[in-house]
Amino acid sequence: MIDAQDYAGFARFLSECCGLVLGENRQYLVSSRLSRLLDEFGFNKVEDLLRALRQSPDAKLKSRVIDAMTTNETSWFRDVYPFETLRQVVLPELAAKKRPIKIWSAACSSGQEPYSISMIVSEWEAACRPKVVPVSITATDLSESILAEARSGLYDGLSIARGLSAERRQKFFDTVEQGHQIKADIQRRVRFQKLNLMDSYALLGKFDIVFCRNVLIYFSADTKRQIFDGIAKQMDPGGYLFVGASEAVGSYTNAFESIRTPQGNMLRRR
Repeated sequence: MIDAQDYAGFARFLSECCGLVLGENRQYLVSSRLSRLLDEFGFNKVEDLLRALRQSPDAKLKSRVIDAMTTNETSWFRDVYPFETLRQVVLPELAAKKRPIKIWSAACSSGQEPYSISMIVSEWEAACRPKVVPVSITATDLSESILAEARSGLYDGLSIARGLSAERRQKFFDTVEQGHQIKADIQRRVRFQKLNLMDSYALLGKFDIVFCRNVLIYFSADTKRQIFDGIAKQMDPGGYLFVGASEAVGSYTNAFESIRTPQGNMLRRR
């Protein structure tokens, strides 16, 4: 088990490099998630790992540590209502402006959220032919390995079952030897790239819709303010932000107003 001093040092490192806050008494979590990594790189304990990271920064090692500590819990159409609101309310409203719609899926993990968005766009387009306006999706995450998984668009039987109906599985996936491959038209709409949410978002461009869901609970209050301010700068007035059902925004920014719809709540850029 990691001792208190090493735990405190590792918690500081994680906060400094990617903003994640471990909190107190999470030694077992750190030990369990880093044990395989320590063995692989030949370290006896977390103190040795920290020393290596600080004395001679190794991009590969740092990336592997972040991968090990990042929770990539996700599912298809998670919570349902944001995707129904997107299809029934947001896309029709924005399409009326007769210009391309740009969507950002932040902290996209292994791709279920941006691909779910792309499926919704496909269903919406099919219901309002001829095609109204082009829609593009940028999906970002901190982890290189999880982005590689997302880009592949290939999922096993366990992950494909989480939140995906049999109808959508048949419509949007091909069954291949390795598992289930998302269809090319759904995949083409999504562009994946690496991004640390503590860095600048300026190079991403402007977005009409942002999904940043179930990730900010891992950040400090100051980092949440920084992230919400950064997101707001990438959106024009009237754009929409979706956050997790239990995530409050009002304490960290006044750039958004809450909008109620029959499907659920969302936030609109003032």
